Amino acid sequence: MKKLSKKILAILRKKRLKLAVVESCTGGMLSSIITSISGSSKVFSLGLVTYSNQSKSRILKVPKQIIKKHGAVSFQCCLSMVNNLVKISKANIAVSITGIAGPDGGTKRKPVGLVYIGTKKDNRIKINKYLFKKKDRNRIQKAAVKKALELILNILK
Repeated sequence: MKKLSKKILAILRKKRLKLAVVESCTGGMLSSIITSISGSSKVFSLGLVTYSNQSKSRILKVPKQIIKKHGAVSFQCCLSMVNNLVKISKANIAVSITGIAGPDGGTKRKPVGLVYIGTKKDNRIKINKYLFKKKDRNRIQKAAVKKALELILNILK
């Protein structure tokens, strides 16, 4: 994943773009991987971990109604997270991650491994839904981070 991060940072620098991320189920893992590379401060503007519903509402201004009606792990919440992150960060590219890393917290409708990753560049927004089958918390988190890095790279190409 470090190789992927280095590639992303090089492209961001070359294109003079800024990246911001907001994470929930990955707990800062994406930010950590990106900022572990020297020089990342030139292009990485903001990394937030809004783990609780309260922080999603308070910091990211996700409407409480969205969380109440659809849940924090939903297309709607992920969309609100990525949109509001752009407003807060003024970054060119924004990424939001929300999901259920387990081993607890899953239901039939929203099983462990369900992750939404939102990306926004300019006015192009995409919310991707994934179901990572690895039932180990750390593996689910790593799979989500890897997927997020791949999505960022695709946006930049």
